[in-house]
Amino acid sequence: MVLENLEWLEKSSWAVGIRQSLWLYPALEIVHIIGIVMLVGAAFLFDLRLLGYSKNLPVTGLARHLLPWSQRGLILIIPSGILLFITNAKALGTDFTFWLKMTLLAVAALNVFIFHQFIYKKQGNTQTAQELPVSSKLSAFVSIIVWIAIIACGRLLAY
Repeated sequence: MVLENLEWLEKSSWAVGIRQSLWLYPALEIVHIIGIVMLVGAAFLFDLRLLGYSKNLPVTGLARHLLPWSQRGLILIIPSGILLFITNAKALGTDFTFWLKMTLLAVAALNVFIFHQFIYKKQGNTQTAQELPVSSKLSAFVSIIVWIAIIACGRLLAY
């Protein structure tokens, strides 16, 4: 049943159109990579601040500046990722590396949720690295490691 659905996706007019187009698949890859840069770049900068770098920058101000960029990156990543997936759904849907990437994305999302709902709310208007709780630093460390692993999985899927 699952393989049949994956095959159906791969044979859909959208998937066929993307595969047959000279420029559409590369354009989707570029959009996907730009989205990754926006999302992960902003996340890394914020995570580095939580780990104690750029102590002169207020955490709340940096969050207000970077979070919208991460959200914009996500707006690019999700649709382009889905369209890239459907072009090769059968192979990707049965690939361990793809499912590892999806699992790591769920871990990254859970880490963001926990940070924003529990850690950051309690933190309030903390401005300096000395005031940051260990939980903030742990969340930042997890974020960096998980995003590096997600990017590695994405690159491994190409081989």
